[in-house]
Amino acid sequence: MNVAKWLLLTLLMLPFLELAAFVAVAAAIGLGWALALVLASSLAGALILRHAGGSHIARVRVALNSGSLTALQTDQRGGLILIAGFLLLIPGFITDAIAICMLLVALIRATRGVPPAPSDGIVDLAPEQWHQVPDQTLPPRREDERGQ
Repeated sequence: MNVAKWLLLTLLMLPFLELAAFVAVAAAIGLGWALALVLASSLAGALILRHAGGSHIARVRVALNSGSLTALQTDQRGGLILIAGFLLLIPGFITDAIAICMLLVALIRATRGVPPAPSDGIVDLAPEQWHQVPDQTLPPRREDERGQ
């Protein structure tokens, strides 16, 4: 089976897996507490989408309207938070676990100051972190060429 078939099968099985996980959690901690956890996670997802996702959704709209997806590639942490918010909004413990893992990755990247990996080969450095090195393979430019 190829990846698309596995993905489709997983998406079709997700409601049944979520129901089984809910029954297991409800049996372990009680139905009321399980419902409270599901409602709390959905509320957390709504708050995340309202707080952190609003500006990211606006950037996605602008990037899609302009036809350029390079702006989306530079903001991977915002994308993780946005997807995690959507997953938390969906009731269920499996999607909540995936969302919490995504939020932890985004939090670790933010605290370590790890910038997203550049996909276009551009590295952005502060002025004190670089200096210009003359290219030895090119002949020196004449004085009249520099004035142009």
